[in-house]
Amino acid sequence: MSSKKIYPAALGGTVQVPGDKSISQRVAMLASLAEGTSKVTGYLNGEDARSTLSAMEQMGAQADFRDDALYITGVAGQLRQPAEPLDMGNSGTGTRLLAGIVAGAGIEVAMVGDASLSSRPMGRIRHPLELMGASIGLTGPRGTLPMMIAGGNLKGIGYLLPMASAQVKSCVLLAGLFAEGKTTVVEPRPTRDHTEKLFQALDIPITINGLEISIEGFGKQGPRYPARDFVVPGDFSSAAFWIVAVAARPGAELLIENVGLNPRRTALLDVMKRMGADIEVVVTEAKGDPYGTIKVRGAQLKGTVIEGDEIPNLIDELPIISVAGALAEGKTDIRDAAELRVKESDRIAEMVKNLRLFGVAVEEKADGMVVTGPADLKTPDAVIDSHGDHRIAMSMAVLNTFADGAITIDNVGCVNTSYPEFWQHMEKLGGKVGS
Repeated sequence: MSSKKIYPAALGGTVQVPGDKSISQRVAMLASLAEGTSKVTGYLNGEDARSTLSAMEQMGAQADFRDDALYITGVAGQLRQPAEPLDMGNSGTGTRLLAGIVAGAGIEVAMVGDASLSSRPMGRIRHPLELMGASIGLTGPRGTLPMMIAGGNLKGIGYLLPMASAQVKSCVLLAGLFAEGKTTVVEPRPTRDHTEKLFQALDIPITINGLEISIEGFGKQGPRYPARDFVVPGDFSSAAFWIVAVAARPGAELLIENVGLNPRRTALLDVMKRMGADIEVVVTEAKGDPYGTIKVRGAQLKGTVIEGDEIPNLIDELPIISVAGALAEGKTDIRDAAELRVKESDRIAEMVKNLRLFGVAVEEKADGMVVTGPADLKTPDAVIDSHGDHRIAMSMAVLNTFADGAITIDNVGCVNTSYPEFWQHMEKLGGKVGS
């Protein structure tokens, strides 16, 4: 089991985070379905994105990393039967989105994953895919992996999402590429729209009317569109750790370059500004998924309420927001976030437990938590166990930079799923990390 020792330190400086995990995985799928070879710059070379790319290779795509880029040669809409089950590792995004593609492709596929992924709910995608005509078998307890999919001959449907989920939305839209007729998804709240933006970039016919998204399917022959080049911006969810680390330290400064600035991903910036953070954003490229630079100057933060429509667009950032709450004056109240309980870990329970180890006053709620600060942080004698959750590991590492001693975080190999360079970047920004 891998571990890291984190020491108190004031962080600041300039950093460029690795490619966006959500976009990288979607590009891997859509470039693999294209006709021809796509050049992908900035693809995240992390375990989740690798798992998704490997799955597409098992079904006929060809991928080659060379000259600081990834080249993907697609199958022109015709996936082949894989010889082995698709091992999706820890990737919930890869699993749920790829299930939509497989359901439409007329092949039979088994999908498996690690212990963490195998505990996450998959029934939320089974229902709409079966409405479209696919057969989905969930052989794990409580509707979990391993998953068996037999698809083909899908029919377009109209589907009202029962929860705000970009993964379920994207799963249905990707299945709709192979369906006969129109597929329409209606969201209860806006969620990240990387899939829709990539459809637009590939000239795949898509209509967006508020919270209603529709596509015309290509039918059982599969989607046909030419390959193109892609640039994957830096992952905003990775940048979030450094934004909080600097925003909560008066006098510190940070510049993050070439980071994704999709408005449906950057709700954290609104929260941090409400808390009193000094943040400046400059958009370099506005087309497609916009990207640019973020400048942060540290200040004394104040507590706030995070709830409602903003939750889906910062669900991944809520663990590090709870760290900001521990450093802020007053109460930070996170509500409407029950989805956190079915991520790589129960992130509500884990963050509450870990914050309390540091002496933070925190109240656990069914759908969130209330954190009261500023805490007089005391590094605990206990070792922190990430339980295989990359965002727990990184959040606790950032918290300890504000504490009074060194702490060991166990089971940190999971950080490689989304941010392999995290520990090096922490040192680059002034932190001290030991093994």
